[in-house]
Amino acid sequence: MRSVVVDRGQVTIPKKLRDRLGIVPRTVLDFHEENGKIIVVKAPEKDGVASVLGCLKIDKGTDAINS
Repeated sequence: MRSVVVDRGQVTIPKKLRDRLGIVPRTVLDFHEENGKIIVVKAPEKDGVASVLGCLKIDKGTDAINS
């Protein structure tokens, strides 16, 4: 599969690949270069709340903390 880079540096990802890899509008892609090749990886979806949930270890209940 091929695609052409347009003047603004944009490239269309072929539909077959988008469908197979689950790339939909607003999907974040990470780009890096390896041995002269462009590597594109779908970025993991991050949930801000989930990433900090449970990071504080407290032996008190919420009522005791507010006192």
